[in-house]
Amino acid sequence: MEQGLVVTQLDIQPGECVKVKGKILPDAKGFAVNVGKDSSTLMLHFNPRFNCHGDVNTIVCNSKDDGTWGEEDRIADFPFQHGDKIEICISFNETEATVKLPELEFQFPNRLGMEKIQYLAVEGDFKVKAIKFSE
Repeated sequence: MEQGLVVTQLDIQPGECVKVKGKILPDAKGFAVNVGKDSSTLMLHFNPRFNCHGDVNTIVCNSKDDGTWGEEDRIADFPFQHGDKIEICISFNETEATVKLPELEFQFPNRLGMEKIQYLAVEGDFKVKAIKFSE
């Protein structure tokens, strides 16, 4: 996937929310929002797939520990459409990350026990319009 926006040296604490606003490209195959310590250590890899890696209209979530991917979680609910403007809100605590979308909310375990988010990356077929950090 093509690397897009990368933000480092963040200090997002438990309970705080990372909001990513933007637009899904009209011919999107998939995109990802990654949060964690750095590109090789991710608390959450949030990856909606329209049609890529053998998945169609599926959200895939995973973690990455020192460059090694964990086990993928698949979510069948798929509230995205090509060309949609969306807002994704990611927050976390010591046990799980929560992803809030306009029509869907779900949890993913904080497998690495991360205590803060220092890294945010958006990649793939998604145009970032704004990023906001809030409590």
